[in-house]
Amino acid sequence: MIHYRVGGIRVAEDISLDSMRSGGSDGRFNRRAIRVDEAQGRVLAAAARAAIEQVPLAEAGGRRLAQQLLATSDWPPFARAGLDGYAVRAADTAQASPESPAALRVIDTVAAGEPALAAVQPGTAARIMTGAPVPQGADAVVMLEQTAEGMAGDERTALVKAAARPGQNVAPQGEEFRLGSPIAEPGELLRPGHIALLGTFGYADVPVYKRPRVAVFATGSELLPVAAPLAPGLIRDSNSPMVAAMIRQHGGEPLLCGALPDEPEAVREALLGIGAEADMIVTTGGVSVGDYDAMAMLLRGLSPCEPAQQLSGVSQERLLFNRVSMRPGSPTSAAWMGGKLVLALSGNPGACFVGFELFAAPALRAMQGDPSPQHRKWKAVLAREIGKGSPHDRYIRVSLQYGEDGRIYADPLAFGKSSMTASIADAEAIAVIPSGRNGAAAGSIVEAWLLPQ
Repeated sequence: MIHYRVGGIRVAEDISLDSMRSGGSDGRFNRRAIRVDEAQGRVLAAAARAAIEQVPLAEAGGRRLAQQLLATSDWPPFARAGLDGYAVRAADTAQASPESPAALRVIDTVAAGEPALAAVQPGTAARIMTGAPVPQGADAVVMLEQTAEGMAGDERTALVKAAARPGQNVAPQGEEFRLGSPIAEPGELLRPGHIALLGTFGYADVPVYKRPRVAVFATGSELLPVAAPLAPGLIRDSNSPMVAAMIRQHGGEPLLCGALPDEPEAVREALLGIGAEADMIVTTGGVSVGDYDAMAMLLRGLSPCEPAQQLSGVSQERLLFNRVSMRPGSPTSAAWMGGKLVLALSGNPGACFVGFELFAAPALRAMQGDPSPQHRKWKAVLAREIGKGSPHDRYIRVSLQYGEDGRIYADPLAFGKSSMTASIADAEAIAVIPSGRNGAAAGSIVEAWLLPQ
């Protein structure tokens, strides 16, 4: 018989060893393991889209666009010279050669940023600079190196030494974009090239999704602040700053809320008390089946969410799942509390890292409008044997290398146990090792989920 509290209620329960050993579920908390893809689907369905805000163009890099943006003009807005030289009619240079150059009267000089003042007529040319508008009548630009200057009486003459083709060295109006054509789509991650485009078309302010605010709680009475000296039986809370860094890496804003005691009622009050400050909540620790695992006790008291249930606007607390068929991090859980998605990750650093990448990272990207929030996946060759089998799929931290054979190799990192921290910094991908009696042989083809670097 064990005793614990859920929502302030004292519960007594008789736990048999046989029930705790039952195949697909945890007897104490009746936890049925679901597959990773099903768990991801439930999390994404509960991830509410963030609000939209306008930010200055210079601050829009790294944000996700909230609406389609269109070209506000043709681009280029006029036929533009691609280099320094002479704007000509190609037909006037058809017979030109170094031995017999075409002599054309120079009627104008056109600089970038200035309009052309005269049209190019048969037998004439205009000196032109890179980026300047091509004068009316001209259909080609001959580079300066293929010309020479001369005089015919008191008039300047361009001696063209090579035949020009129509359109040569001219960027026609609308070559890249036409007025009203799409330049960026909703959900796109705005990179420097996007910023250049938006500036080109006059978007001084840009509609983007707000960065989701994520409250981070650590559970466990054994946790110390990072700055505190170690004491017997106590460890520093390294998960919270790691999770905060991962939140930023995926476009969110972390709210570090400190450590919570091993009391389900206190944990519940803290999660609900975050109120409007956060858009999502991530906890670490307390999700296993120990006598003091407060998150597991708290989540046990929630009613399960129906698969098709829409959670937006639902005030009742619901359990999404409390066990996932995965290693590490099988106790990873998720719930709907206080109108927010709550992700309860393992307290073991390696399992916490993997759980965040599998569930929190896609949720954050979805909240910011990413149309493809899941990780990019490559096929890779397993560089070293994974000798041990597992009843669950395993998600192994790996580094990636290009082999001499042109293939990508996934090399399992040392110190890869769920409780270990040393290899997290070197992880470039997570390789999926399917469940089974045996592990995976070196040379096997595995799926590698790419991590942000």
